[in-house]
Amino acid sequence: MTTTWIIVDEPGVAGLLDTARNLGRPTAAVVVGPHELAASTATAGVDRCLWLGETGDAPVEAFATAVAAVVADGAPGVVLAAARPSARALVGAVAATLRAPAMVGAVGVETDGDTVLVEREVLGGIARRTERCDGPVCLVVDGGGVPEPGAAVPVEEVTAEALAVRVVENRPSSAPQVDLAGARRVVAVGRGLKAKEDLALVDRLAEAMGAAVACSRPVAEGSGFLPKDRYVGVSGRTLTPDVYLALGISGQVQHTVGIRGAGTIVAVNTDADAPFMKECDYAVVGDLYTFVPALAAALQS
Repeated sequence: MTTTWIIVDEPGVAGLLDTARNLGRPTAAVVVGPHELAASTATAGVDRCLWLGETGDAPVEAFATAVAAVVADGAPGVVLAAARPSARALVGAVAATLRAPAMVGAVGVETDGDTVLVEREVLGGIARRTERCDGPVCLVVDGGGVPEPGAAVPVEEVTAEALAVRVVENRPSSAPQVDLAGARRVVAVGRGLKAKEDLALVDRLAEAMGAAVACSRPVAEGSGFLPKDRYVGVSGRTLTPDVYLALGISGQVQHTVGIRGAGTIVAVNTDADAPFMKECDYAVVGDLYTFVPALAAALQS
């Protein structure tokens, strides 16, 4: 029987594990990062946990060749990686070594004997296509949040040599870092927000909800109100929160494709005919500048 492999470079792998479990095959993890990451992965429900040792001053991407060698020796069937830049680099090296297809936008995976059926979004998310793979396949999927710990398996340390790349300087971003992938509630703003200073209203609501703040692409790349790692959509983040509250976002498919897996979607817009009003579970026709303070006050009371 082939093995499902997950590539771990950060703690957020609950989505990878859910996908792996649904395949009903042994699951192995290859971990690139500190020992603490390997230890937490070993309690996440995998059958094997292989760790490439401390990375030192080498970036994660420098271990791409080593990761590919480990996976290639482990009877891979499906190889899963999160939609993060470093994980994409690692799974790309695996795909090249296995001479296997590398697919993005996967929303469903199942097996039929030795065949893997992959359902994925195409054409910017407006359609879905099912593809049949008769050999190993590498998939980039939503990483999800941090999995709940359970019974541990041994951490197997593998001797690995990094490529000759070293980190010479780190410059932390001045923007606050938010774990959008792991957030169970998300408040997102669009072009209905008139000024950057008005984000304070949204922040107060998010705090009252216990939510993270995200946005549509124009808010990040056009007005620059929020960092680019906060925008949701086909070229941004894909999220699966329990609640997604969209404020002043029209709801074009380029955005909504990023939240198709959300549990409950609430849209607030002054335009009753905005596309989001037909896509959401609850629609509020109104001005976010009236709605947001009112909801925040109600929650805080």
